[in-house]
Amino acid sequence: MQALLTIAIIIVCVLLILVVLVQNSKGGGISSNFSAANQIMGARRGTDFIEKATWTLAILLLVFSLLSSPKQSSTIETNDDAPSTQEMAASAVPAPAPSQAPAPNQMPTK
Repeated sequence: MQALLTIAIIIVCVLLILVVLVQNSKGGGISSNFSAANQIMGARRGTDFIEKATWTLAILLLVFSLLSSPKQSSTIETNDDAPSTQEMAASAVPAPAPSQAPAPNQMPTK
């Protein structure tokens, strides 16, 4: 499934690049190539088609990218070999108690 999504993303990217390259940066685009109105795709239809193709390919790219992203599971997977926190707390070695309490601060006698 992941391989099919990757291939679809690559195809959509290549098509999107080609559609964007057909467009004119100043807004003329494919309409400037057609001078006669009696052609199969008129000037206005050409720009509408290119604009719809751009939006469709961009949305497809977004959807395919979201579908191919790794899923986060809602449950926490535990490793059975790892000790639990209770086991770790029980096996912890307590800190050694001080052997003597410190002497109170006394002034030396002369």
